[in-house]
Amino acid sequence: MRLDIPGFFTPALSPNMSDLIVHGGVPLRGEIVPSANKNAVLPILCATLLTDAPLRLVGVPEITDVKKILDIFRTLGSEVSMDFSTGVLELHHHATSFDPAIHRLPEEMRSSIMLVPPLLARFGVARLENDVKGCTLGVREIDPHVEVFERFGARIERTTDSLIVRSVKRLTANDHWLDYASVTTTENFVLCAASASGVSTLVNAASEPHVQEFCRFIEMLGVPIEGIGTSRLRIEGGHKLGELGGGEFRFSEDFHEIATFLALGAITGGDIAVKNGAPEQFPLIDRTFAKFGIDIVHQDGWSRAVREGPMRVRQPFTPNILTKIEAAPWPYLPVDLLPIFIALGVRAEGSAMFWNKVYDGAMGWSVELSKFGAHVFLSDPHRLITFGGIRLSPARVESPYIIRVAIALFMVAASIEGQSVIKNALPIRRAHPRFVENLRSVGAKVEWTSTD
Repeated sequence: MRLDIPGFFTPALSPNMSDLIVHGGVPLRGEIVPSANKNAVLPILCATLLTDAPLRLVGVPEITDVKKILDIFRTLGSEVSMDFSTGVLELHHHATSFDPAIHRLPEEMRSSIMLVPPLLARFGVARLENDVKGCTLGVREIDPHVEVFERFGARIERTTDSLIVRSVKRLTANDHWLDYASVTTTENFVLCAASASGVSTLVNAASEPHVQEFCRFIEMLGVPIEGIGTSRLRIEGGHKLGELGGGEFRFSEDFHEIATFLALGAITGGDIAVKNGAPEQFPLIDRTFAKFGIDIVHQDGWSRAVREGPMRVRQPFTPNILTKIEAAPWPYLPVDLLPIFIALGVRAEGSAMFWNKVYDGAMGWSVELSKFGAHVFLSDPHRLITFGGIRLSPARVESPYIIRVAIALFMVAASIEGQSVIKNALPIRRAHPRFVENLRSVGAKVEWTSTD
């Protein structure tokens, strides 16, 4: 379903087009085919450096971080053929080289740190800039990664502007127990273990769907992994560069994007069907939607959000407590989805408490909700209470550099009749290559515009 709305168009995007103009109050209806999960695509791209065999990746999204990694590969001498119109990437790293005095990994991309293990495996050295960062979600420490590199036998050298990671001999397998179930640290451990001699085990491993997808790709290369989807991984390493294979790998739909478009259909009173090949990942997400009076229906490879009448927060049977939405590492509700449920809480009748158990200070954006007239209370750096059902008005709001927060602010704006502006919405393009185009295809009146 494609709606052409007079006066609205999608211009060629330039770097200064970072704001979204939203004309809300329109129920969104139609079908969406989600893109692949950025958090699966980026580590898998890094992992391709483990092999010198040809690879074909299908479903690669046209997002900024993908382009940056592909630019790195080209700089290193790899053969890269990317067709974003089809999402097909042909890669061959057989002529790749790396010089830490010349080559630098991009500071603005958190996933750069996952290039370290494959660079160590191939060249015995990697260089990491001091200020590697991603979304603004509180402090993201590098120490767990450094600890993993050191446990496998790497040596860390600190310079004024970077960390040099060296391995004078082949990495050695080891057993490790993470302080917490970090996604990126888990992936870095697996990347190191793939080339380390012997069998490595990791306890308290992250088990998110994108980590499972990443592990399946590593298996495709020829590295046996036991325990995928659990908190304990066993990796049989010892594979040299020429021993690992290639092949074709197809990315799954992003469960974050599936949930996001379901929420957009519900908050606007519309009906969006979203392609979903893995509904088995959704029971807890479905029950969280149900707390706001929204039923999720999975049928024939598609998912829909169904609501009868206004959204209402479901009251708990236990008296004198609030309905709670708690987000933490998988298999909890994913913390990246918490902002979209906060948007639902702002619009639903009743009160709910939202608890971010991962990041400090990730709720500070709630002040922007008050510009719409929403009643929210930030009780501490991790918990926020919404008092929904209040009449809201269009507003001009500013998003922090957090992908799902920009989308949550858009959701609220889309549910209110009139024109709103979401400033600094550029992070959306880091994860969703056709966000505005997809929104317009289901009837949204939205466009990118330049900053003031």
